[in-house]
Amino acid sequence: MPAPSTIRLLIVDDHPIFREGLANTLADEPAFHVVAQAGDGEAALVAWQQHRPDVTLMDVSMFGLGGIETVKRLVQLAPAARVLMLTSSEDQADALAALEAGAAGYITKTVRFDELLAAIREVHAGGRPIGELMARKIAMAERARHAAQGGAGATLLSARELEVLHLLRDGLSLGELGERLKITERTVRAHVAAIKVKLDAANTAQCVARGFERGLLRS
Repeated sequence: MPAPSTIRLLIVDDHPIFREGLANTLADEPAFHVVAQAGDGEAALVAWQQHRPDVTLMDVSMFGLGGIETVKRLVQLAPAARVLMLTSSEDQADALAALEAGAAGYITKTVRFDELLAAIREVHAGGRPIGELMARKIAMAERARHAAQGGAGATLLSARELEVLHLLRDGLSLGELGERLKITERTVRAHVAAIKVKLDAANTAQCVARGFERGLLRS
């Protein structure tokens, strides 16, 4: 029996070798317990209701019901469900669609195993892990869409990004910022990358300067 503090997982992927290989690797991690696997979205919805996992790892592209539509249905069924997209897709359109559907995070299968474990923990704790490159792509897409609608770039920052910007103003390092917000440094870097794009800044110092210029920060 897993310990009460163990994070219970559902793995959803239509590639049996990948799915079963990941489950076998996670079996060696005492902090995690794979309670079920599913090869498509319909099976995932059934498995989720049967096992009520803490975190679901979900692929985007699958035969039958795809990952994004599955997330939509799952969140409608159980708004508190936490889904981490684990996919080979590096398309920002997929990432945006997944996050808008209700996914809690989006990482690609190129991550190291320790980064995957950290992302699972972060989702379980209520965080939103996204890779730095993907965060930059999403920010660029959002900025372009916002500009097309005639909006001001400053209003693009999310609540979490504004929080990161305020801590950058206070002089915290990325590591200290991660500790303060209880997120990984990798996720901090993703937030900073998105802020740079949205505020058209070359570095963190310029992010802070832009924040003051646009009234997001005050002395």
